Amino acid sequence: MTQRLQGKIALITGASRGIGAAVAERFAADGAHVVLLARTVGGLESVDDRIRDAGNGGATTLIPVDLAETDRLDTLGPSLMERFGRLDIFVGNAALLGGLAPIGHTDPELWRRVFDINVHANWHLIRTLDPVLRQSPQGRAIFVTADVGRIAKPFWGAYGASKAALEQMAKTWASESAHSGLKINLIDPGPVATRLRSEAFPGEHPEQSPAPETVTDAFVDLALDGLEMSGQLIEPYLT
Repeated sequence: MTQRLQGKIALITGASRGIGAAVAERFAADGAHVVLLARTVGGLESVDDRIRDAGNGGATTLIPVDLAETDRLDTLGPSLMERFGRLDIFVGNAALLGGLAPIGHTDPELWRRVFDINVHANWHLIRTLDPVLRQSPQGRAIFVTADVGRIAKPFWGAYGASKAALEQMAKTWASESAHSGLKINLIDPGPVATRLRSEAFPGEHPEQSPAPETVTDAFVDLALDGLEMSGQLIEPYLT
């Protein structure tokens, strides 16, 4: 198997399960050194074990951190610069649903928590990682979004508003990076069997949606050298 990400350094948030874990395992199989960031140590260690057991030489670095701890996020870029000298790929995947409720009935603390994880944490990551990504000849940033960030749906207020903010933030960053080698794009993976989806649709059987592993091709495509596209949203499940 050709390892298309050989030698790349890739940071993935929400890497302990779901899409984040699947992308981490795929990137490692394609030759990347994956820096896995999530809250749960046990989940990170399970992904690490699977990468090592795959026997394809994938290397990992584990960073257990709550994305709401923005002071710790602010130190991430300098730490990566000191250790690796660059960052080639950043995948902003972690997200919080925050429940489904009429927008005026959403608990204020829960609303703030959704924006802390889905928006503010990604802003802090952009700030701290931008200089490190620019040390890569072809830096890549990929954010995971959802259609409720563009299509208003009842009861999805907090999550939908946070994804709309994330999309605007990513596209703004892309426009500011237009004359550099850094390419920034968004992926809406569509329905995928993740914990977040099971929270939103508790009556749905997991097998009714594609497994996280089925969407990883699109992430690899957006991480490759030679990519010209930036500031775009792709929806691979519609093709």
